Order: sequence, then structure tokens, then C-alpha cells
Amino acid sequence: MKAGLLHHIELYVSDLSRSKGFWSWLLEEELGYELYQSWDEGFSYKLGQSYIVFVQTQDKYKDIPYHRCGTGLNHLAFLGKSKDHVDQIKSKLAERGVNILYPDKYPDRGIGGHYAVFFEDPDRIKVEIVAPFDGN
Repeated sequence: MKAGLLHHIELYVSDLSRSKGFWSWLLEEELGYELYQSWDEGFSYKLGQSYIVFVQTQDKYKDIPYHRCGTGLNHLAFLGKSKDHVDQIKSKLAERGVNILYPDKYPDRGIGGHYAVFFEDPDRIKVEIVAPFDGN
């Protein structure tokens, strides 16, 4: 393992079952992750030597709202296979009723010229799928 690579990310979620339905499809079917761990209060998915953990938020902390524009995590960005793959994921997200962010700017070519789709998970965490940079 190369020093400095991301080892894992851990996210607390408000509804574990709802989050598992959302993230399992995206990570497994679309991005090639494999289920790594599963227990009563959480689950994780692994790709290579990095993994993402999802844990059920305890009731006593649920009244503290998350907002991606506050201090903390803004979004997670995953590399897609190609521009076509990003387009396919966008279509599947729409079929699933997922809130797609900035639809009038799709595909985003903002800072860095990314070809990407932005959307929200069940807890409104922003997620991005970006095509490999091709210099255009």
C-alpha cells in the first residue's frame, strides 16, 4: 500500500436500511466495490485497499442536522469509467428518483473542466461521479 492513499471513510447515516439500498446499488453495480463487512449497526464496501463504512447514527445524535455547506464533508467524488458511464449512471439515478443536483449545468464542466453528475444520498450527502479527464 502506498503511504498517503485514502484508507477508509466512515459515514454515519440516519436510516441504515435506506442507505444500504442506495449505496449498495451505486458502489457494487456501478463502481465495482464489494461488500466488505456487515453487522447490525453498519456495513462497508471495499475497492482495492480502500473502503467506505456506513454506520447507523444513534438516536441521541439524530437531532443534530447535517449540511454539506457547513464545516465538514462537502461531497464524495468517485471516478467513473467514461463519459458514457457517467451518462448511464445519471439515467439510472433519475429512474430511481434520486435528487440530481445542478441538472441545468449537466454535464458539469466547472472548475477543472469535469464531466460529472452530482446527486444526493438519502441523508443529502452530495455525491459526484466524474469521468476520467481527457484534456477537453
